[in-house]
Amino acid sequence: MHGLEPPPLATTEEPSSSRAPENERKVSESLIVDPSPTVSQAIATRRSIRQFLGRPVEESVVREILERASRAASGGNLQPWKVSVLAGEVRDEFVRTVAERMKETPFGEGPEYEIYPRDLENPYRTRRGKVAGDMYALVGIERDDHAARAKQMALNFSFFGAPVGMFISIDRKMGPPQFADLGIFLQNIMLLARERGLHTCPQEAWALWGKSIREFTGIPEEDLMFCGVALGYADPDAAVNQLYSDRAPLEEFATFRGF
Repeated sequence: MHGLEPPPLATTEEPSSSRAPENERKVSESLIVDPSPTVSQAIATRRSIRQFLGRPVEESVVREILERASRAASGGNLQPWKVSVLAGEVRDEFVRTVAERMKETPFGEGPEYEIYPRDLENPYRTRRGKVAGDMYALVGIERDDHAARAKQMALNFSFFGAPVGMFISIDRKMGPPQFADLGIFLQNIMLLARERGLHTCPQEAWALWGKSIREFTGIPEEDLMFCGVALGYADPDAAVNQLYSDRAPLEEFATFRGF
């Protein structure tokens, strides 16, 4: 269904349900590469893209996305986010540098932080396992094929072929409230990208290469390298881009009183 204009989403006059309306689910489950003209459609069509086209993205577009994303809510207006953007030959040189270093240290230089809790319990463990299994199934990788899984993981470090790579960092002195601000800023980037027909992939995997990223970008030691973001045009024919991750029903995460 890629390349088709998304049908309109349900209005607030329709009956409420714990599941998304049927037409919205159809929009969501199929990869949409056209621009998403509303916030609701941008949310519905956003997904983590793991294979991009080589088509370049203009610097003016990236600048506009970041400027508008900076309107994110921020406690005390601290605006704790910092961004380093790579494109063109600079981006390619960095990717080549990391590829060479992966020959010696294929699993990176040590994480900047624990990406997941060590003792991940359900429902979180099941959710993580399910989305990983679904992704590997789409690209034909068996559960016990560790070499193929490692090769797929390594694609993170080429930004999955995206022409623009961003690194998001934050002062190490910041705490949980500022990390929440950072998440709001990241979501703004991803939704603004969809408005322009672009897609993204937020990549915590880049936290494994903080030393190399600092050397290349000048991010100071006092800043924590939180994640990368791949930005570009999604490859509509890539099987991996058909991944549509599950979401818990409303009743599982929300309660309502007083209505």
